Amino acid sequence: MRAVVQRVKSGSVTVEEKITGQIGKGFVVLLGVGKADTEKDADYIADKVTNLRVFEDENGKMNLSLADVGGEVLSVSQFTLFGDCRKGRRPGFTEAGDPETANRLYQYFNEKLKANGVHVEEGIFQAEMLVDIQNDGPVTLMLDSTKMF
Repeated sequence: MRAVVQRVKSGSVTVEEKITGQIGKGFVVLLGVGKADTEKDADYIADKVTNLRVFEDENGKMNLSLADVGGEVLSVSQFTLFGDCRKGRRPGFTEAGDPETANRLYQYFNEKLKANGVHVEEGIFQAEMLVDIQNDGPVTLMLDSTKMF
């Protein structure tokens, strides 16, 4: 499982001209599910997102977590994080999870964040989405659950 985590002042996702999710301070998480991913991968990423200490404390040091600052998460599914661009000009997506499994793990990930006490807003799985991100810093991190084993 792969995630691009962006610290934001605000974020929103729009589908067919309707806002389906909107947050203030927190993270926009673009989440990609791979074909070998399981709940264990989602648990790992959810724990990392919940506890990353990338918000500034009173001394300007990145030392506070999402919970410490009352931050929110805008979660957006993004299979293109598994795009392989090493050959040719068009990415291949053979390592991306099938839609049924990917949606199940995306929803599981969101539920894990909520169980961790995080307010979560979502995009719509497999929809054409317009994602508006006001990146703060900018701070952008990449997480990959396969690096943990």
